[in-house]
Amino acid sequence: MKPLVVFYSRTGTTKKVGEALADLLQCDREELIDTKKRTGPLSFLRSGRDAARNKLTVLEPLIHDPALYDVVALGTPVWSGLMSSPMRTYITINKSKFNRVAFFCTQGGNENKKLFDDMQALCGRRPVSVLALRAAVVKNEEYEERLRQFAGVLQMQSDANAATTSEDR
Repeated sequence: MKPLVVFYSRTGTTKKVGEALADLLQCDREELIDTKKRTGPLSFLRSGRDAARNKLTVLEPLIHDPALYDVVALGTPVWSGLMSSPMRTYITINKSKFNRVAFFCTQGGNENKKLFDDMQALCGRRPVSVLALRAAVVKNEEYEERLRQFAGVLQMQSDANAATTSEDR
């Protein structure tokens, strides 16, 4: 089995990273689509408030079952130091289906410690790897080496599970 890359992106930055990661891993991807309008300056403020209040949202129907993947890489923008409401919703719905998880985020600042702790607590699993990228680094295309290293860890986890599974037969 291959990894699955799941991401939510309000502005396109996290989507850029998520798609690049899925391309590197040659694996399935799942873009979370929020039914709540989150464009524009007022929506930016409402989105931060929703994250701070741990609010859930309604997502468009999902395509992939995370239980069928060795590792699920979860990507989110950082909102008020926390994960986005769409990612919180996805994890809440699917946490019992995760085998292993990895986390990545895009952010304006350096406030990812609380985010990753919150994601770990909600998943009930320790991540095999984490990656935090500043939006400016993504915009300037200066993140590829870090993304390759992150992808390498995920591929090793997937390969190790595949070897274990074939030995069990």
